[in-house]
Amino acid sequence: MMNDKTILLVEDDRNLNDINRIALETDGYTVHAAFNLKHARELLERHTPNLIILDVKLPDGTGFDFCKEVRSNTKYAAIPILFLTSVTDDEGELEGLRSGGSDYLRKPYGIELLRMRVNNLLKLRESQAIQDIMRGPLTLKVKTMMAYLSGRDMGLMPKEFTLLLALLENEGQVLSAEYIYETVWEAPMNDNKEALKFQIKSLRPKLEGSGYIINSIYGKGYRFEKG
Repeated sequence: MMNDKTILLVEDDRNLNDINRIALETDGYTVHAAFNLKHARELLERHTPNLIILDVKLPDGTGFDFCKEVRSNTKYAAIPILFLTSVTDDEGELEGLRSGGSDYLRKPYGIELLRMRVNNLLKLRESQAIQDIMRGPLTLKVKTMMAYLSGRDMGLMPKEFTLLLALLENEGQVLSAEYIYETVWEAPMNDNKEALKFQIKSLRPKLEGSGYIINSIYGKGYRFEKG
C-alpha cells in the first residue's frame, strides 16, 4: 500500500533503526532516520513529518525533552509522537504522556504492533484534520476545501484555500517561501517566487473584515496574524 506519509524516526540503536525504517518504507512511508537529537532537529526543519517515532534514551538528551520542544512550536505541535522505550515502569510511560507523547511502545515489540500503532496514529490525525477550523469570523472546512467569512463563501480557488490553511495553522509564525512551496505546492521553490506572490496578492483582499492580515517579513517569509 502507498501512504504518501512522512515519518521522522529517532532511534540510536542502528540495527533497530534499520529494521523499523525498512518495515515502514515497505508499507509506503517516507522515513527520515536520525540517530541523535541534533540530527533529528535538522531533519524536522527540512521535512515536516506526519508522525514522529521517538526513542526515549538518546546520546545527546532524552526523547521527553525533544517532545516538549516539538509541542512548544505551533508549526509542529499537532504532529503525533510515538515513544519507543525499554523502560518498563508505569512512571516512565506517564512521563512520556505528560511531555506530550501520543502513544507509547515498550521494547521489545513486534514489527506488526509498530505498524498498527503508526497506522492508528495517522488515521487519528487525518480524522482530526477534516474538522472545521475557525479563527474569529473565518471558518475553513477542510474536507470540502471551502472557506467562509462571517458565513459568506470567500470564493477561494483550491490553491488559495491550501495556502490560507497553511498560514492559519501556523498563526503568528513566519513561514519561509521554501516551506510554503513544499507544503502548498508540494514541490521545491526552484528560485521561482512569482506563483506564491500572486496567490498572496490574490488572498489578501479576500481577508478584509476578518481581523487577520498576511504580513510580508522581509527576507524571511510571511506571517498570518491579527491586524
